[in-house]
Amino acid sequence: MEEKELKIVEGATKVFMQYGIKSVNMDDVAKHLGVSKKTLYVYVKDKEELVRKSFDMFCTFEDRQIEAIVAKKLPAIEESFEIMKWVLSILQNLHPSVVFDMEKYHPDVYTDMMQNRHKMIFTCMVDNMKKGQKEGMYRKDFDPEIVARLYMAHMEGMLNPRIMPFGLFNLSDVYKTAYRYHLHGIISLKGLEYLKENNKNFK
Repeated sequence: MEEKELKIVEGATKVFMQYGIKSVNMDDVAKHLGVSKKTLYVYVKDKEELVRKSFDMFCTFEDRQIEAIVAKKLPAIEESFEIMKWVLSILQNLHPSVVFDMEKYHPDVYTDMMQNRHKMIFTCMVDNMKKGQKEGMYRKDFDPEIVARLYMAHMEGMLNPRIMPFGLFNLSDVYKTAYRYHLHGIISLKGLEYLKENNKNFK
């Protein structure tokens, strides 16, 4: 991807994340990026392709960020907190309808994105929980693969307006609540002591 296209796709990604997908047309994207619509069509044939390129880029960025955190080889709880803080930084600038819009109006892009996220997040979650079990920070009486799937279901439900109507709750608060629910469902007594000793919180 050449530099100009890279900047356009990166800019479009930010626009979609901030305003949603359905409510934004190609004129809006061009205006926000300070380019002509003709310039956009040099790099993409339509909005569908722009949405795909945008979220392919986001998935790649997401993968690299998680890989960078895992590469630090932190204790499982610390690694979990690092990922939680990174997700919160994304949610603070995420329009709540983005995932719903993609599922409804760009289903092929949605399917591909979810497959990528499921693979990355599932692997990361399972590895983190197995590491935490070995460290004694997580309980050993649960199957990490089952819990990882339950966690992913929570994350999908968080962005589903049928479950969590848009505007009813702050998205960051919903995620922090889901994270607490997850962590306190798997943590051991040793892990709880670690949280207290290290003054871990969810702010």
